[in-house]
Amino acid sequence: MKKESNQPVSQEKFKTLIGGQALIEGIMMQGPDKRAIVVRGPEGLVTKVESLKKKTGILKWPLIRGVVSFGSSMVSGVKALMYSAEFFPEEEDAQPSKFDQWLEKKLGSEKMEKAVISFSVFLGALFSIALFILLPTLLSGLFDRWIHNAVIRSLIEGVIRIAIFMGYMILVSRMKDMRRVFSYHGAEHKTIRCYEAQLPLTVENVRPQTRLHPRCGTSFLFVVVAISILLFALVSAVLPMSGMLVRLLVRLALLPVVVAISYECNRFVGRHDNRLTRILSAPGMWFQHFTTNEPDDSMIEVAIEALKLVIPDEAGADRW
Repeated sequence: MKKESNQPVSQEKFKTLIGGQALIEGIMMQGPDKRAIVVRGPEGLVTKVESLKKKTGILKWPLIRGVVSFGSSMVSGVKALMYSAEFFPEEEDAQPSKFDQWLEKKLGSEKMEKAVISFSVFLGALFSIALFILLPTLLSGLFDRWIHNAVIRSLIEGVIRIAIFMGYMILVSRMKDMRRVFSYHGAEHKTIRCYEAQLPLTVENVRPQTRLHPRCGTSFLFVVVAISILLFALVSAVLPMSGMLVRLLVRLALLPVVVAISYECNRFVGRHDNRLTRILSAPGMWFQHFTTNEPDDSMIEVAIEALKLVIPDEAGADRW
C-alpha cells in the first residue's frame, strides 16, 4: 500500500457526475452525454469517443435505474478493457486460433465481438456471485450445528463475505500486472478532484490532488456488501429459512434488490457532505489505498485528455 502525497488538496467546489475506469495503459471517462477512452499506445495517445443514449421512462425510476446502471456499467467496462488490450497483444505475430477463425466466419467480426463481450460479462458476474454470495453462504453453513438463530447466522455470513472481499482485493492489488492499472485509477481520481476544485486541468494542478475519491466504484462495492448483510439478516428474521439450498436461492433472488438499494444509497452519499455521509463513505475511502497507486505524469496526461473529452458544453450539466 503506497503512501499518498502529503501535498495540500484543493477544496471541492462542486460534485460532478463524471466518473471513470482504469484500463490497460489507459482510462475511460463517462459524462452525462459522452463516453471517452484514451489509451497510451506504442505510437502515442489514441482516443475514442461515443455518444450516450439518454435513459427515459421506467429506466429512470428509483431502484430500477440502479440495476440498469449496474448492468450497463459492466458491459461498457468490459468493452473498454477489450479495446485497450488490442494495443498490447501478448505476441505480435500471434495468429487467431482455429476456434476464433471459425467463430468470426460464422458470426462476423461485429457479432463475434458482441458474443465475446456478453460471455465475458456473464463469466464476470458468475465469478462474483460464486465468490461473494455463494461461498460465504456455504461457509456460514458450517456453523449451523452450533448456531440456530437465523439472524446471527446471517451476520456471521456477512463477516465472512467482508473478509473474502477484502482478501480478494488486497491480493489483486499485489499482482504485478495490476499495479499500473491501479496507478491509472489514481490518475483518474486526481484529475476528477482537480476538475471538482475548478482548477485548470494541467499536470501541475492534478499531481498534488488526493488519489482517494468518495464516489469511487470501490466505495459502491462496500455499500453493496453492507446492504447485502443488512438485507439478508432482515429477511432471515422475518422469513426463517431451513436448508442451505433455500438460503442460496433467496440470496440470488435478492441480488437485484441489493444492487438497487445500494445505488440509491450511493447517490444519497454522493450528493451530500455531512458527518453521516463521511462515516458511510469512510470504509470505501480507506480501501482505495489498496486499489489506487500514485500515478506518473504520463498517466495524468491520459486522464486529463479523457476527462476533457466528456465535459459537457453546458456548464453545470454534469453536476451530481
